[in-house]
Amino acid sequence: MSETVNTFEAQQQGRPTGPLVHGYEVIIGFETHAQLSTLSKIFSRASTAFGAEPNTQACAVDLALPGTLPVMNKGAVERAIQFGLAIGSHIAPRSIFARKNYFYPDLPKGYQISQFEIPVVQGGALEFFLETGKGADLVREKKTVRLVRAHLEEDAGKSLHEDFIGQSGIDLNRAGTPLLEIVTEPDMRSSAEAVAYAKELHKIVTWIGICDGNMQEGSFRCDANVSVRKPGQPLGTRREIKNLNSFKFMQQAIDYEVRWQIEQIEDGLEIQQATVLFNPDTGETRAMRTKEDAADYRYFPDPDLPPLCISEHWIETVRGQMAELPRNMAARFQADYGLSEYDATQLTQSLALATYFEAAAKASGQAKLASNWITGELARRLNSEDLSVEQSPVAAETLAKLISRIADSTVSNSAAKQVFDALWDGGTDVDAVIEAKGLKQLNDTGALEAIVVQVIEANAKNVAEFKAGNEKALNGLVGQIMKASKGKANPQQVNDLLRSKLAG
Repeated sequence: MSETVNTFEAQQQGRPTGPLVHGYEVIIGFETHAQLSTLSKIFSRASTAFGAEPNTQACAVDLALPGTLPVMNKGAVERAIQFGLAIGSHIAPRSIFARKNYFYPDLPKGYQISQFEIPVVQGGALEFFLETGKGADLVREKKTVRLVRAHLEEDAGKSLHEDFIGQSGIDLNRAGTPLLEIVTEPDMRSSAEAVAYAKELHKIVTWIGICDGNMQEGSFRCDANVSVRKPGQPLGTRREIKNLNSFKFMQQAIDYEVRWQIEQIEDGLEIQQATVLFNPDTGETRAMRTKEDAADYRYFPDPDLPPLCISEHWIETVRGQMAELPRNMAARFQADYGLSEYDATQLTQSLALATYFEAAAKASGQAKLASNWITGELARRLNSEDLSVEQSPVAAETLAKLISRIADSTVSNSAAKQVFDALWDGGTDVDAVIEAKGLKQLNDTGALEAIVVQVIEANAKNVAEFKAGNEKALNGLVGQIMKASKGKANPQQVNDLLRSKLAG
């Protein structure tokens, strides 16, 4: 619940302008709350397990009852260090906790313990690819979003409005749950770019295991600060869209908010700084309250907590325990397997996907072909059935065997798709499926040569056009040969034999 740091004008000089919306430039910054994967709360030993009966996991420390003192959870600090290392941030050797004062029914202390002046993680950046357009108009652009900070804080409780006739209930189980609030510069220029950033951040925190990323349970929730301006003008007044817990709703909410702000300005009205909520049922945002500034929270250092001191030795110990990071793995995939930067990035969208690719690449010896099949046919089937790669009916080793049969010309690429479909539907043995469906390619040179000669003799017009310089005429001849061979001919072999015969 911090403010996006507005080092605006100086830092925005030279920043790329995104696509204009009705002549306006869209400016977006993000604040994301990632619930850390500790078993206990940030300042107490109460459980953080999700789904318990209301108010069964709020202890005396969480409620700040007299005589209690908060004690820092070492695991929460180590997860913050991991995040800082993952995104190339500065880890502050000394940071402090403050009391952030405000009054909500679900904030039992009347204040929240957070970090203000000196956060534990400072700076850093996330890089990702943004895809726009489709087909021939598809454009892939590499984007960078700079981070201002990531700081540790405790969560508040939760107000419950269902099942209470004319009243609200308060569940304090979540009070004191450890959060890492991640704040960006206002670097994003469209809802699509904002969603791409959020997905990349989600990938990072789940990859390194500091957050389970469950958006439905509130473990990963985003606030989008949105404003619009005419190009070259000072930054406009921003409104903060709170608690976006799905990528779909995130894009819808930002798009609506942009349109609303532009309409207000065009009607001669001023934008008031505010916190707004998105209603997915109506597709609209509505103001919840005027937006507070830092002064409204009356921050002051928490007298019960000493400064958080992190030694270089502690940082290096955490670094040594971390798994290979996505960006490092992507660089290794480029070096070891000859993949493009884009392909390597796509294959490291999750640790499970990267592991699947590497198993298929090593087993088949065909890394590029494995990459194409995983980001193509496999991804299409997983998306259509809303499955994760861990749930794929086709194991990496099975796909590797199919890829090997393409590489050794046992089956064509099109026939391989039929084999893949059979494997997806329960087939277990690649060779058995190929035999059962009669998909083995015809590689017998003698048999193919006879078909080629027959097609040449029956298509004198196409032959004449090709010899006259019309390359497209060759496609017609190839099609006739493939038809005559019932699709079993090796296309490359057909091309070679056909050109040889026509040249002769």
